[in-house]
Amino acid sequence: MPITIEPGSAELQAVVATWRYPAPYDFYDGDVEPVLNPERFFAARDDEGDIVGFYYFEEKPPDLDYGLGLRPDLTGRGLGLEFFVEGLSFARRRYRPRRVFLHVAEFNVRARRVYERAGFSVVSSHVRTFPRFGEVPFLTMVEGERT
Repeated sequence: MPITIEPGSAELQAVVATWRYPAPYDFYDGDVEPVLNPERFFAARDDEGDIVGFYYFEEKPPDLDYGLGLRPDLTGRGLGLEFFVEGLSFARRRYRPRRVFLHVAEFNVRARRVYERAGFSVVSSHVRTFPRFGEVPFLTMVEGERT
């Protein structure tokens, strides 16, 4: 899936706010939490210019936190690893982090498999509380050291 990555915009936020995933992935619906720091978001567009997902990058020098979302109708079709790696490559070029971290809900085994296939491993866990979902365990994963 060839994509173009560009800075996020009000359009990206409006489109993502309409996204609805099937349970239990409805945790990731686009309107669950208000968007903080929209300048950290990047749109992923396909060849027709349609938004197919987003990437989120938070600099924590010398490291980087990485987040992403794939449009609901594209999930479960084997596109996750390619989409993930595209964003990771973009992040490496743009931010040149020492290490890349990500945080994934513990129940999201599908995403964890993608991240593990990309060379990430679990290093810690924590719990976040959400008004709609209560306490949700998260795993922190880090990219393996490159040589």
